[in-house]
Parts: sequence; structure tokens; C-alpha cells
Amino acid sequence: MSRPPTLSQLLISERYATLATLSISRGGWPFASVVSYATDAHGQPLLLLSELAEHTRNLRSDPRASLLVRETAADDPQASARVTLLGTLQPDDEAAARQAYVARHPQAEEYLQLADFHTWCLSVTEARYVNGFGDMGWLSGEALRTALAQ
Repeated sequence: MSRPPTLSQLLISERYATLATLSISRGGWPFASVVSYATDAHGQPLLLLSELAEHTRNLRSDPRASLLVRETAADDPQASARVTLLGTLQPDDEAAARQAYVARHPQAEEYLQLADFHTWCLSVTEARYVNGFGDMGWLSGEALRTALAQ
């Protein structure tokens, strides 16, 4: 059995996550979807979202969201490393955000040429990290950024 990844290894090695937003068309029920992500220079997750997507319409109404990143190489998802990042998502079409996202997902360059795709940054307020059975805890957004900087 291999060692579980550290939190920073997990966020760097994975490319896809589950985004949960609050549905405006379903009375605030949680709405989950699959997204690609990258991280900016401060360790904050970056997403590339279309204005046509349900999750984007939800975020325009209420920017609170959570992003679940899990270790996909593990045989047992219940025993694998995973982190749920809680925070607010805001559009971030600065060149640095776009470049960071494209560096991680080169195919996204084509999407960024379309008017309805924008990079968004998750400002993490706290995170729940599970590193296998019995090894879990909450981290503040600042503690998460410190861990990612190392």
C-alpha cells in the first residue's frame, strides 16, 4: 500500500474536481458538477467556466461554493486522500490567471477565445482534508495557502 499524498501533492497531481454550488433554479439545493481546475501562484483554485453552464448561473446569484478534489489513483475512494475546499468563486480574467489555467490545461486556450468562457478563482476560507481512515481535519484558508506554498 502506497503512502497517501500530502495535501499539496493531491492538489498538484489531480486535474479534475467536483464543484458544488447552490441552485437558483432548484430552491437552493446543492448542485454538483465536474470541472477542471488549476491553481494560481497563491494556491487558490482556478476554474474555467462557461456562462451557459448551470453552475455559473448559480455562482452569479450566490458565489459560495465547495470544490472536492480526490485521489483518483487510489483503489478505495473511502480510504483515499481528498479535500473539500469551501469559499467564494469570483471571475478572474487577469492574464496571470488565464496563463496559469492554460499551463495546466493547454486545450483551454481555444475556450478562452470564446466570449462566454472566463477564469474564476476560488477564495478558500477553509478546507476539510481527509488523508485516509481516521486522519482528517479542518484547515483555515490561510493554513491551506501556507501548506501549498511549501
